[in-house]
Parts: sequence; structure tokens; C-alpha cells
Amino acid sequence: MDTFLNRADVQQALGVDKHWEEVDQMVHTYLLGDWMTNLVFKVGSILDNSDVQVLVYSGDKDWICNWRGGEAWTLSTHWKSHAEFNQQGFEMWNVDSQPAGEMRQYGNLHFLRVYEAGHMVPMDQPANALAMLDRFLHNNWNLSEGFLQLQ
Repeated sequence: MDTFLNRADVQQALGVDKHWEEVDQMVHTYLLGDWMTNLVFKVGSILDNSDVQVLVYSGDKDWICNWRGGEAWTLSTHWKSHAEFNQQGFEMWNVDSQPAGEMRQYGNLHFLRVYEAGHMVPMDQPANALAMLDRFLHNNWNLSEGFLQLQ
């Protein structure tokens, strides 16, 4: 990936002129202070005070940010629809008619468990990550229908 993203033709196609690094150590160092910052209260405020869609996702093979932890903090987020969100079960999420994960959602909060993915969901499940991003960008949360508009 590093070699590909640093090719001149790829950077020109993307409209960038910057050396790509998967993990920039300076950025990593600056973000260390946020490592254990509890943002659940800010997420609750966003959910209560806007119509901003919040998507939390975790790969089911992620050892760093495991999906049970993501599930736990979404269930513990206090907002006006807290009880309704917590009462929802998981719905199957399919991509190309294949099981790709499970989603619990209510209102503008969506928690997605992505099957067969680790910490880097787009690297492990690129087609499914694209479908997830496409659904998010088009604000289409009806899981009973197939949905993919990006080409």
C-alpha cells in the first residue's frame, strides 16, 4: 500500500502531493493524549442536539478495539433515545447478498460489527468497507435492501 500510494501517477490521480505513511509517528505522538479520552458524553450531546448520523464500527477480529467494547460504549451512551437504542436487536447486514456483519441502530446512532475484519476494516474487508461508507454518505440505513451507489 505504501509503495502504491507514493507513486507519482496515483498521487496525481488523487490530487495530492505528499509522502504517504501508514502511521506517521509525529501524528501518533500528538494523539497519545487522546488515547483514553472518554468521548461518550460528547457523542451523546451530538446525538441529542443534531441530526448528525453517528456510525461506530468494529471488526469482529479486532484485538485492539474489540467489537464488544464498541457495543458496550454505544449501549452506555446517554442520550434521549438511549432506551430505544438499547432495546434494538442486531440486524443482518449483507453486501452482495453475503453476510457482512450485524448492525444495531436507532435514530441517528448506528453500531456495526463487521465480520472477518480486524483493526483495519478497510484493509481486511475493502468491498464491505466501501459499502459501509457508501451507506453512511448516502444516509441509507435500511438494511433490508441492497445498497451501493459508489462506483
